[in-house]
Amino acid sequence: MTTFNIYMVRHGQTYLNKYHRIQGWADTPLTDNGVKDAKRAGERLQNVVFDRAISSDARRAKQTAQYILAENNGKLEEPEIDIAFREENFGYFEGNDDYATWHMVGSPHGTNNFHEMIDTFSIEKTKDMLHDADPYHDAEDNATFWGRLQPGFDRIIKDAKDGDKVFISTHGTLIRSVVSKFSDINVAVSAINGSVTKLKVEDGKISVVYFNNVDQPID
Repeated sequence: MTTFNIYMVRHGQTYLNKYHRIQGWADTPLTDNGVKDAKRAGERLQNVVFDRAISSDARRAKQTAQYILAENNGKLEEPEIDIAFREENFGYFEGNDDYATWHMVGSPHGTNNFHEMIDTFSIEKTKDMLHDADPYHDAEDNATFWGRLQPGFDRIIKDAKDGDKVFISTHGTLIRSVVSKFSDINVAVSAINGSVTKLKVEDGKISVVYFNNVDQPID
């Protein structure tokens, strides 16, 4: 039996985060506060020596990974890149004002923001609703999203050794989607920039140890 841990970190604050713009496949660099988010995460994870480090291909995730690895007591300096861990594609709505977008998509269904939609319909159904509302239907529905993401986890599980510690620098909605799939934890709250979510993988089965950790001890 192979048992190992995955530490997923949401990237630091970006300019589109700061401006409350929807950011999935769109990308902007870290703000000064975003750099601080990444460095704080690195300090908190300093003593968790990583056997493998992975990042999505987004600049914001790669920047965050570099800051975290610079603080780590292990030997890894650069993350591997895997597009499986890229954020959800929000299609036509990329770069739009997030409050206005979620009101437009959710209000016909009695909800006014992203968190209410997730709480009412689930994060999986919310993806499907956004896809349906996209006039080009480029936004990923839940099946498309997981068709891209699951192979990334499959590759990690295939290559992992017992006791490994794997670090993934990734994105907020992706992390919430993972937590929803593999636990009963409420994901109608945002994954905070720089927060740590820990997964345990035992004999190929994923479970969530904790979600959105920004101030509790890291093990």
